[in-house]
Amino acid sequence: MITKFFIPELNHHDVQELWFQQDGATCHTARATIYLLKDTFGDRLISRFGPVNWPPKSCDLTPLDYFLWGYVKSLVYADKPQTLDHLEDNIRRVIADIRPQMLEKVLENWTSSLDYTRASRGSPMPEIIFKM
Repeated sequence: MITKFFIPELNHHDVQELWFQQDGATCHTARATIYLLKDTFGDRLISRFGPVNWPPKSCDLTPLDYFLWGYVKSLVYADKPQTLDHLEDNIRRVIADIRPQMLEKVLENWTSSLDYTRASRGSPMPEIIFKM
């Protein structure tokens, strides 16, 4: 997917300003994958074994991890796509349907969480309620 779809798509964009972040799944951090991503993104790669090491199992660190991927996945697989074309159509549709207001609310919740974490010096946040 990276070599056949992602990298060719990047050719349409200025990647000098882009950062790439991925989780620490073993299949995502194979040497060949990391080398390819380092070649493309240089020091702007956030990944296990990448130039910017992202801690494993830290799903609360970014809105992509704690919200967006789960939200997208729940909608993409809702109708149980049976073909790659159907899956791709669902991904495109779900991503296109995400409204700026939703992303603003997600970022607002995230920054509130960061403010609380800073103020509490990293202690747990049981009373934080994330709003949609």
